[in-house]
Amino acid sequence: MLLTIDVGNTNMVFAIFRGEEMIGSFRLRTDGQATSDEIGLMASEYFLRFGLEPKQVEDVVIASVVPQVMYSLTSACIKYFAHAPLVVGTDLIPQLPYAIETKEHLGADRAVACVAAIEKYGAPVIVIDFGTATTIDAISAKGVYLGGTIGTGLRVTMDALTARAAMLPRVELAMPKQALGMNTVTQMQAGVVAGYVGNIEYLVSRIRREMNEPYAHVVATGGLSKLVAQETDCIDIQDSFLILDGLRAMYQRHQEA
Repeated sequence: MLLTIDVGNTNMVFAIFRGEEMIGSFRLRTDGQATSDEIGLMASEYFLRFGLEPKQVEDVVIASVVPQVMYSLTSACIKYFAHAPLVVGTDLIPQLPYAIETKEHLGADRAVACVAAIEKYGAPVIVIDFGTATTIDAISAKGVYLGGTIGTGLRVTMDALTARAAMLPRVELAMPKQALGMNTVTQMQAGVVAGYVGNIEYLVSRIRREMNEPYAHVVATGGLSKLVAQETDCIDIQDSFLILDGLRAMYQRHQEA
């Protein structure tokens, strides 16, 4: 049984695999102050809810963009799952060629998402990850990384609006029935959510032109991908577990090498 962990700025997402089958997943808040025992005990509790035992874990794989949490998370894996984790970027290197030589490389989560999207859905492909930040990455028909964009995430956008405008309330992230709202809540939701969808549609259209791939399919992942995907036709595939499944595939190739 394999445990994969995607550590993002807001959440750590855990997935438990038996072979290629995901048999459970859960989220913990990413907290750089959390101790190894806090992480280990909470993760172990979820295992029990799935009718599983932590000792059944045969290995752990992590992709992380939050260095501050790695010491406690690594210690938790050793103490509660009896395995030192394999870490993307150190123990596992995503095989993703770049169109031009550069000293900068994608973060672990984006690199894994790109590799997983190529393997699962083919290329050319555009990968959008809706997290704390929204990232868009373009892969050519030959599986070469062409570049990408980084923007504020949908929740960050809404939080910034309510934080900077004293009279505006915190509202649910949802798309109202129409763009023309008759009250503050629906006007905020339309302005932020619909405006955000329009931003994604423009970027996808422009990226396709720059790739010279008008039919490159678009794969969306991340915590808010479902919300956005249901509001636009520019997203072809919504895959919430793209990164976690990519970690599983990378681990299997590592074992076979």
